[in-house]
Amino acid sequence: MSHHDKGDEGMEVRREVLGDEHVDRATANATAFTRDFQELITAYAWGEIWTRPGLDRRSRSMITLTALVARGHHEELAMHVRAALRNGLTVDEIKEVLLQCAIYCGVPDANTAFRIAQQVLSDEGAL
Repeated sequence: MSHHDKGDEGMEVRREVLGDEHVDRATANATAFTRDFQELITAYAWGEIWTRPGLDRRSRSMITLTALVARGHHEELAMHVRAALRNGLTVDEIKEVLLQCAIYCGVPDANTAFRIAQQVLSDEGAL
């Protein structure tokens, strides 16, 4: 599959996982300076990795939440809590992922993650 095809496939998955509103905003805000980066993450992260058959999207969401907590990427965490709901995780499953993170990533990081997730889940009407 060509880079262009992976970009098209990646855009489809990106929209399914993150939602049209988020993707439309990200692409509309792309500049001449950031456009290549947007294309890279669409083709590589979404077209190459999220489309692989070895893990389902629920599992990929759990892994992504954990990695974002571990690295302290709070802006991305909020986006991926929404994505986790779209990918079929329940509120209780998201809570369990964050509890697991408290042990392996640290209580302060999990504390922040719980605060962010609670706000997102509330905004989404899940709580």
